Amino acid sequence: MNEEIPSKRAGGRSARIAKRAAPPPPESRAVKPGMSGGSFQPLSIPQMEKIFDSALDLLEKIGMAQAIPEFVDLVTSNGGTFTSEERLLFPKDLVRSMIDAAAKEFTLFGFDEKHNLEIGGDRVHFSTGGAAVLMLDHETSSFRESQLKDIFNIGRVIEQLDNIHLYVRTVVARDMESSRELDFNTAYAAMISTTKPIGTSFFHPDHVHEISQMFNIALTGDPDSDEFRKRPFCIANNTFVVPPLRFAEESTLCMAEQVRVGMPITLLSAGQAGATSPATLAGSLTQALAECLAALTCVNLLSPGHPCTMGMWPFVSDLRTGAMSGGSGEEAILNAAAAQLVNWIGLPSGVAAGMADSKLPDNQAGHEKGTTVTLAAQAGANIVFESAGMLASLLSCSLEALVVDNDMLGSIARTVRGIEVDDESVAVEVIKDVIEGPGHFLGHPQTLEVMQTEYVYPLVGDRLSPDDWKDAGSLDVRVRANSKVLEILSSSLPSHISSDADSLIREMFPIRLILEN
Repeated sequence: MNEEIPSKRAGGRSARIAKRAAPPPPESRAVKPGMSGGSFQPLSIPQMEKIFDSALDLLEKIGMAQAIPEFVDLVTSNGGTFTSEERLLFPKDLVRSMIDAAAKEFTLFGFDEKHNLEIGGDRVHFSTGGAAVLMLDHETSSFRESQLKDIFNIGRVIEQLDNIHLYVRTVVARDMESSRELDFNTAYAAMISTTKPIGTSFFHPDHVHEISQMFNIALTGDPDSDEFRKRPFCIANNTFVVPPLRFAEESTLCMAEQVRVGMPITLLSAGQAGATSPATLAGSLTQALAECLAALTCVNLLSPGHPCTMGMWPFVSDLRTGAMSGGSGEEAILNAAAAQLVNWIGLPSGVAAGMADSKLPDNQAGHEKGTTVTLAAQAGANIVFESAGMLASLLSCSLEALVVDNDMLGSIARTVRGIEVDDESVAVEVIKDVIEGPGHFLGHPQTLEVMQTEYVYPLVGDRLSPDDWKDAGSLDVRVRANSKVLEILSSSLPSHISSDADSLIREMFPIRLILEN
C-alpha cells in the first residue's frame, strides 16, 4: 500500500491550497492587457495589397461626399480636388503621406494609471461598445429601455472584471431629454463608474470642449487645466461616415473638435454588407478601408500624429431578411481580416466582435461571441470593441452577459498568449524528479509556481462534477453571474473623483445622475 509522503513545506496541504488560491500580482497573471496577437492571418499579402490599392483608387477617383468646409480646404490645399459634383478627391500620394504621419502607437490612459493601455503593434485589448436601446434587466429577466443609471452600473461591473480593459459606453440613456444632457451625462456616468479608460460619442461639436473641461475638473479640480490633453482617458468613437463614401456632417464637425482638445478617436466605418457596402466580403473591406483612410487623412492634416484607431467595422446582413447577423461566421472572418489589414498597413486597429444575435446569454450567444472575438483577437486587433455584454444584434446589453463574457475573454486571451517553450517549461528535470519521487506532479514546486501564472480560472464558469454541481444548487451560469452582479452593485460606490470636483462638475454642467446603489 502506498503511504502519503508527509509534506516538508510548512503548513502541509492547507498551505498548498492557500498558495494555489492566492492570485498573483497583476504583472504575473496568466493573461493581461496588450498580449501579442496576429497568429491568424486570413488574408495573403497579395490580397491585402489588392484591397489597399483599390481603396486608394476609390479615394482618388470617386472620393467622399458631404465633406465639411474645413476638410475641403485641408485636402485641396494639399493637392486634392473638390469636384463640381461636390465630391472630395484624395490623391494617392497624399493618403500615403498621411499614413506615414499618423500615430503608430499611443497610450490610452486610465483614470488610474495602472489601467493605462498601449495601443498599437499587435497588442490585443478587449473593450465594450455599442449604442443599445434596451437592457436585459438583471432583476426581472425582461427587456426594458436603457437609462442613464445603466451606463453607471455597467461601468461599476466592468471595474471588477479583469478581462475587460476599456469601457466604451454600451447603451443610450433614453431618459435624457436633450442631446446636450445625453452627451454630458453619458460621459460623466462612464467616467465616475470606473478607473479604467472610457469611451463615448458626441451628438454636437460644441459639447466636446466642455466635456474635456469636465474631464479636467475630474483630474485636477480646475476647469482651466489642460491635464486631459496630457492624460486622455476617454476615446471618442466617431461614426464619421454614412456609407457608401459620404461624410456625416455633425460627426466630422465633432471629429475636428476632438482633435483640437487632444481626445483619441476611433475612426469608425460600419457599412452593412449588401445594404450600405458591397455584399462581397472583399468589397466591404475595400470600402471600409477607403472611408477610414479618408478620415485619417483629414485628422492628420489637422494635427499630424493625433492618436487614432482605424475602426473598420464591416457589418453583415442576413441577405434573406436584411437582419443584422453580428454573430455570423462572415462577421468573424471580416473583422479578423480588417484587423490584419490595418496592422499590415502599420496603424492602430479597432474592430467589432462579440455582437451576438441571440437575445439571451445562452448557448447561441456563447458560440457567436466565442467565434467572432477569438478570430479578431488572434488576428491581432488592438481593440476588440463590443466584445462583452451585447445581445440581440447590438440592440440590448446585459450585466449578466458582461460577467459571463469576462470568463470567455480570459480564455480567449489565454489562446492569444500561446505557449512559451524553453528549458524550464519543457520540464525535463521536473519529470525526472516526479518519476524518482512521488509519481505525480500535484505537490511539485513547479506546479504551485505556475498555477496562477500559466492558467486562467473562470469567475462564474462551472467546473464541478455533476454530483457536486447538484449539491451546490444546480445553478446555471446566468444565475451565478446574476449573483456576481448583485454583489458588485451592493458594494461601495466609486470614489476616485473627489467630492469637491464632483460638486463643481454638477454646478457647471447638466448632470442628472444620482449616485446611489
